[in-house]
Amino acid sequence: MENLLSLSFDYLSSFDGAKIRKGLRQLEGLLAQLCLSRTTTAAERRRSVALDGVSKSDLKDLASLSDDPAFREFFKLQQGFEWNVAIRLISCLERLLGKGSNGQNDLLLVSTLDLLRGVLLIHPPSRSLFAREIYMNLLLDLLDPSSCPAVQSSAVLTLVTALLEQPNITRCFENLDGLLTVTSLFKNRTTSREVKLKLVEFLYFYLMPETPYAGRNGTGDRENLQRSPSKASRLGSGGRTKSEGEEGTRTTDEKQRLLGRYLNNVQDLVDDLKETTPFGASFG
Repeated sequence: MENLLSLSFDYLSSFDGAKIRKGLRQLEGLLAQLCLSRTTTAAERRRSVALDGVSKSDLKDLASLSDDPAFREFFKLQQGFEWNVAIRLISCLERLLGKGSNGQNDLLLVSTLDLLRGVLLIHPPSRSLFAREIYMNLLLDLLDPSSCPAVQSSAVLTLVTALLEQPNITRCFENLDGLLTVTSLFKNRTTSREVKLKLVEFLYFYLMPETPYAGRNGTGDRENLQRSPSKASRLGSGGRTKSEGEEGTRTTDEKQRLLGRYLNNVQDLVDDLKETTPFGASFG
């Protein structure tokens, strides 16, 4: 597995779009093998991935993944930075974002974001990377009005995945003017209808009661993905406001007041959320 990851990482570090695409496909194939049922044949798995139409019966339940030796090996490798897939994909996003917007580059951005979401879902501790300002700012930069709608939509979904069960990362998002970024894009006349729908869904998600993620030992796994803050500290005070590292949970009412600074009729969103509970949220 290390050899496959090493080869994929080499491709992802390239400035050549074709090599980056090859690296993304290799990682996608690895994740597909981990997540698809062993009862399907190799040919069936390849066909399912190619057609992007995997049936639910072919998928492993997330709870059962921990019993798979291959998944356990992958999960263990993700605990360190040398083999962590999320950090490589984030670095790839940084390089792609620096190349500007064009058709081929936008496709690579969307593919990288799609793969990053999958990694964050099957390895929740990797979400802690977005508690670092430099990486959260990267996601927010992808929500610029100048980005293409496909990139904006994929970035919104990735943001949801990064914030899932991570109150400390939500505080980082708030402190870096994430709510201003999201609401500004929503109110922008040039924003497509599809992106606006994704943004409304994000706001519903944001207003939900917060539940911290507990790791396998019930204490979370964030400590396994720590590193020196030197890179983030070089940001200084430029750009968005510096995060204070607040990690406590906030209630729906508290978040409603924050969102109300940038958007009218937030109470309607809260009432709708409580009535429909679209994400299975429970309000006391």
